[in-house]
Amino acid sequence: MSTTTAYLPARFGIAMAQVNESMWRVSRASGDVVGHIERLPGADGDRFRARRLLPRSHRYLSLGEFWSIDDAIDCFRQG
Repeated sequence: MSTTTAYLPARFGIAMAQVNESMWRVSRASGDVVGHIERLPGADGDRFRARRLLPRSHRYLSLGEFWSIDDAIDCFRQG
């Protein structure tokens, strides 16, 4: 695994840092982690699973699977 971290441009106060080949950490501009987006390769193309971190329980809530990473990112704008 590479020691560099890839960042996607911040959108709507949401920043993303790539943690491995198929996962990004989603955080607010303040640095608080709000969830992850995972790339799921498939025969029909890649899908992107969005999961919101529930901080009090240290668990994740699935927000859905999407055909584009932009749609997965948009899930984190709502709340």
